[in-house]
Amino acid sequence: MTSADTERTGFLYPFIDADEHDPESLLADLAKSAQAKVHESSALQRSTLDECAELVASAGAQMAERFASGGRMYAFGNGGSSTDAATFAALFAQPITGRPLPAMNLAADQAVVTALGNDVGFELVFSRQIIAHASSRDIAVAMSTSGSSADLMMALGEASRRGLMTIGFAGYEGGQMATSSEVGYCFVVRSQSIHRIQESQALLGYQLWATVQQHLMPAESAPHRRGDTT
Repeated sequence: MTSADTERTGFLYPFIDADEHDPESLLADLAKSAQAKVHESSALQRSTLDECAELVASAGAQMAERFASGGRMYAFGNGGSSTDAATFAALFAQPITGRPLPAMNLAADQAVVTALGNDVGFELVFSRQIIAHASSRDIAVAMSTSGSSADLMMALGEASRRGLMTIGFAGYEGGQMATSSEVGYCFVVRSQSIHRIQESQALLGYQLWATVQQHLMPAESAPHRRGDTT
């Protein structure tokens, strides 16, 4: 491993690059590090769900109304968040259980993304697709860790002006998504770690999907609430 490689990876597992010759000690350090990350992630997920519980309930109810009226969902992001957006869209479109709902990942078509990036600029790759596909009854969901990516903010702004429901997933303190009037719902995972942010965003996305499914469940299939007599 070169010195440059060490600089890039040392912050993740500093003991790997240390002068360590005892394999048992190294394995113990690896296990301890993994356990610490699991505990950190679990604690962050719990605190994030608690903080966003009311927002999830409100956003899920509104999303269900839009799906019920024929609306579609458009999800998008950059890098790892693009992969998360694809997973989020697939959860709605092809769920293991529950009702399939129309959802699209705007980064899925390489030809469209590269054509728009080349012809009009990368900052417009998602907003131009919103213009082409979306109607006022639809939903736009942007996934980010910084909360301030220019292409995502432009797409959310375009979606808001066209009457779409706009949702942002962000980390740190929320970035521009948290303060923009063009973002109707912003789910903030308050962490400085990109890995932990994305892990908690995945759970938030699942909770949002489950809330939508609950609202769309036929009345005869809905579980009785405590105290119901019918």
